[in-house]
Amino acid sequence: MTESRATATESAAAVDLAAMRAQYLVDGMTETDVAADPFEQFGRWFQQAAAQAADPAGVLAEPNAMVVSTADGQGRPSSRTVLLKGFDRHGFVFFTNYESRKAREIAANPHVSLLFPWHPIARQVIVTGTAERTGRDETVRYFRSRPHGSQLGAWASAQSSVIASREELDAAYAELAARYPEGEQVPAPPHWGGFRVAPETVEFWQGRSNRLHDRLRYTREGASWTLHRLSP
Repeated sequence: MTESRATATESAAAVDLAAMRAQYLVDGMTETDVAADPFEQFGRWFQQAAAQAADPAGVLAEPNAMVVSTADGQGRPSSRTVLLKGFDRHGFVFFTNYESRKAREIAANPHVSLLFPWHPIARQVIVTGTAERTGRDETVRYFRSRPHGSQLGAWASAQSSVIASREELDAAYAELAARYPEGEQVPAPPHWGGFRVAPETVEFWQGRSNRLHDRLRYTREGASWTLHRLSP
């Protein structure tokens, strides 16, 4: 171990992890406070999170960032952060390379979990459900809305594959930038598109003092939803 790495390790070890905690001194959440269905309730909370993010004095960044957890055919899990790009009563939508690890795992096991970690406002939303690909028209429509550089990036990156160096990735991007200069339409990659997660449960978590948090979970039962309070 090098001296710098040893110093960093020693510094981390010096932090008293057992003493690290925050007290959530915020208003609680009751069953009468929330909407009749999880999509309306998510919309309410998302608007509040987005308002926090838009406030120059706020500390919540990227409220649409969510942790997507998948598992392969043997049940081995993996997680990563992606951006939510749409939601309605049919589910929550994100886009990715269909050859990426997450997409390959969804193909083997469509059961996924989404986590919105809005820690600065002491809130979390946890979704469990099944993922399926969006239609091609929806994918192309969203792809057209992306910045030009992001469109090129979708072609340049063979997501989750091993590459020799950063230079290899930059060279692939430069070649695409020369082929499709700014202002020229970039075709949507056939190996890239969206997933829609149809929820089976949606939990709203509100931090409270003394670790007695409020947890209200909606569970789908046919065409309706049942609301339960969970012990923290």
